[in-house]
Amino acid sequence: MLEGIDHGPIRELQIAHPPVNALRPQVLVTLREALDAAQVEGVRAVVISGAPGFFSAGLDVPFMLEGGDAAAIETFEELFAMRTALVMSDLPVAVAITGHSPAGGAVLAICCDYRVMAEGKYKIGLNEVQVGLPVSPVLQANLRRLVGSHNAERMCIEGRLLSPEGALEIGLVDRLVPLDEVVPSALEWCKKLLAAPSRAMLRTRAVARADLVRLYADPERLGPEEFIEVWSSEETQATMRTLVARLKSKG
Repeated sequence: MLEGIDHGPIRELQIAHPPVNALRPQVLVTLREALDAAQVEGVRAVVISGAPGFFSAGLDVPFMLEGGDAAAIETFEELFAMRTALVMSDLPVAVAITGHSPAGGAVLAICCDYRVMAEGKYKIGLNEVQVGLPVSPVLQANLRRLVGSHNAERMCIEGRLLSPEGALEIGLVDRLVPLDEVVPSALEWCKKLLAAPSRAMLRTRAVARADLVRLYADPERLGPEEFIEVWSSEETQATMRTLVARLKSKG
């Protein structure tokens, strides 16, 4: 479900859960453990990538529906843990958005340091409300940090999915390149950081992201319990089952 590829001091962590890199607990745990391992194995920066056409389609809704509340609870808990791990990482983390990146895929990207996205007919955004889930206060604050209050409000409330050009325009992503250049461009950004004196760069990065660290470390922040409660509601369950049925009919 994950492939590690070393590019000198930079490690690429490629999500490999076909066909659309849906995020279930095992995928998230494997990714988080690989990120933790990189920090103790002499790696100096990380790139998270996906499959051509799909970085990640978000949470694995069929898995969650079939597994009932236990599967949903585990999935939400691991997603929250993964968000925190990315924000708290001592290593710079760039994300190579190799295609569609709605919902959970966008969540991972938002928590990284730098975002390169493929040009093309792809979509990225937090469309949670469209499927009956709220966007957490912590994630909304993280998003506001990137795109500003007005854009974040519109994205979250409307469940808006953006084109790569729209995402670049508001600052949701940092760079657009052809698909085959997404990973090399993310590696290039990491190499630029690593060319600077390490101690100065890492200390400056820590100061620059200190507000995010405080946000995710706040013991009073809402956790996955809010999502679990909403997930179990009749409205959300009906919406999710309709979504899955529609996707199956297209497949």
